[in-house]
Amino acid sequence: MQKLLVICGPTATGKTGLALALAKSLGGEIISADSRQVYQKMDIGTGKDLPRNAKKIGGYYLINAVPVWGYDLVDPKENFSVANYVHFARKTINEVARRKLPILVGGTGLYIQGVVDGIPTAFVPKNQALRKNLIGKSPSELFEILAQQDPIKAASLNASDKKNPRRLIRAVEIAQWKLKTPGGFSQTPTPTDYSTLFIGLTAPKEYLFKKIDRRVEARVDVGIEKEIKKLIAAGISWDDQAMSSLGYRQWRGFFEGTKNKNETISAWKKEEKKYAKRQITWFKRDRRIKWFDVSKPHWSDNLEKLAKKWYSSENAKKN
Repeated sequence: MQKLLVICGPTATGKTGLALALAKSLGGEIISADSRQVYQKMDIGTGKDLPRNAKKIGGYYLINAVPVWGYDLVDPKENFSVANYVHFARKTINEVARRKLPILVGGTGLYIQGVVDGIPTAFVPKNQALRKNLIGKSPSELFEILAQQDPIKAASLNASDKKNPRRLIRAVEIAQWKLKTPGGFSQTPTPTDYSTLFIGLTAPKEYLFKKIDRRVEARVDVGIEKEIKKLIAAGISWDDQAMSSLGYRQWRGFFEGTKNKNETISAWKKEEKKYAKRQITWFKRDRRIKWFDVSKPHWSDNLEKLAKKWYSSENAKKN
């Protein structure tokens, strides 16, 4: 059976650095699972952290002699869905697995779930006419519509989802599709059939939040403001999906003159920390994940031992 290594966890825990090290020691290639890094020309705010010597070869970047897939998949003006990502990632993993160990790494839990387990609703098509009719409605109105069409789904929503118009509109869209397409989910792709090791990186919140603050400040120092200016000059709108990404949308008030830089940076740090909390909540539900606290000594040595043991035992079974 082919193998797949998954490295996940909240932002600022060093997932990509770990993946690069393991790719070197195990002979692997990296597939990014980050919903922000799919956009071209958006490098600083998304944390691609491309070194000066990174080379773009075909569909991947060569970073420290390791191929990294999943960066720069679409123009910032284009929309990109979970279904788009799952199609790309599964195809890439299958290709990489023929020659090396595929390493799926990132903090977008929905992307990882879609690749490994499958998400039937991800392949429900968009209904632009419906979206146009719903776009001006309040969250409470959208929730009422959803409750009428799919009361089970409505009852399952948490407080945050009930206040999120984008998620509510998508839920209504799926509910209507289900009503019109009985049994439609049976046509969706099956989950990836790989022997998979899940590794999660974590840290105490105080430790993690300090790292997040430093990362945001570093991205300001290396030119996030200049990067956004270039995007706007290239015709990218604040209403484009890409610009709703964390690390970009927080700058809208600054560029429109309603917030100063300090307020913008403070808001960015706050939202990154909220995002980290949501990531922790998401990944903690998955009992397959072997967790490593990056604030503790020798964590990387213990992790590498686990990965090498898994990899060698699987190879022994194969042979």
